[in-house]
Amino acid sequence: MNRQALLNKPVTYFISDLHLSADRDDINACLFRFLETEAKQADALYILGDLFEVWIGDDNITEFSESIAEALRTLSKTVPIYFIHGNRDFAIREEYAEKAGMTILPEQDVINLYGRLALIMHGDELCTRDVAYQKFRKKSRSWWWPRLMLLLPLSMRKNIAEKGRETSKNNQKQLTADIMDVTQSEVEDAMRNHEVDLLIHGHTHRPFVHHFKINGKPMQRIVLGDWYDQGSILVATPDSLALETRQF
Repeated sequence: MNRQALLNKPVTYFISDLHLSADRDDINACLFRFLETEAKQADALYILGDLFEVWIGDDNITEFSESIAEALRTLSKTVPIYFIHGNRDFAIREEYAEKAGMTILPEQDVINLYGRLALIMHGDELCTRDVAYQKFRKKSRSWWWPRLMLLLPLSMRKNIAEKGRETSKNNQKQLTADIMDVTQSEVEDAMRNHEVDLLIHGHTHRPFVHHFKINGKPMQRIVLGDWYDQGSILVATPDSLALETRQF
């Protein structure tokens, strides 16, 4: 859609899997441009997880994390920003969310998107064929594990996070593309349980609009793209849903 045309109609943006870090100035700059220009015209901005490459706690205050919070906070004064935890930033708590002007939503939430109910999530819970990851996910989302981790010194948490990232990279090399993608039956169960015909998620880094049917009823599953090589945005208006990219 022509960006100028969006200025004259309602628009909502969805992004995920930015994997922001202090050593990726290109990604950070792309986000800043988006927040300072297009996002200002939005009815809302939804960040569906993995905003950061890694998050070891709200107490890890750096110039980088503060710059992201400031940019988001500035936008939040006129545009509501909603956040769902991803597998990289599930340790974000209310302290940082408030600083960034973000409202934390449940892991799965149903929103009214211009008269159409949509289920939104990060999407990692749908990848059930990755058994090892699902075991870690269950532990990391428990009531005790995050609290235990946050009691550790920052230096120790940094070491744990670095080792975890290396382990994850090595494990992914051994996994097939099929295992790392969503399980269709999980998709259908989630959509049936929430009584929606539209699902929006990230995590898999495979941007696409999937069309299928459940009991003869048309369904849509929209997968958001990652920001490794370009910005990736779902642009939603009252009459369209479009996956778009933004160059670094």
